[in-house]
Amino acid sequence: MPSPALSLDALLPYLSHEFDRGGGPGGQNVNKVSTRAVVLFDFETCPVFNEPQRDLIRRRLANRLSADGRVRVVSQSERSQSANRADAEQRLLALLTAAIHVERPRTATRPTAGSRRRRLASKQQRSETKRLRSRPGDV
Repeated sequence: MPSPALSLDALLPYLSHEFDRGGGPGGQNVNKVSTRAVVLFDFETCPVFNEPQRDLIRRRLANRLSADGRVRVVSQSERSQSANRADAEQRLLALLTAAIHVERPRTATRPTAGSRRRRLASKQQRSETKRLRSRPGDV
């Protein structure tokens, strides 16, 4: 059963935000302003996901889980706190969507008659090419 598209509005009550000073160049802005955004998402209590989806999130996002079991996303690429917060939230949505996606199993099919015919024709052509490359007395 395909799950409906995730929306940030449904996840907001289960998100917590932390802000601190980011690293890297930037001078006074980086040294004085807390622009780095950390978004923590408590997927265990969120009713949007069912238990099999929670298992998928636990398995597929294991390296992003914090010590208390929440999904952690950090953004510090932008200069403003609000832009980093929005970036982290969008990345969280993308991660969760990818984590709960289940590939449809492939149904095995037989090659069509035309594809078999083309395959054999190409094999015969290749064989003829190789035969023509040999010396006349070798055949």
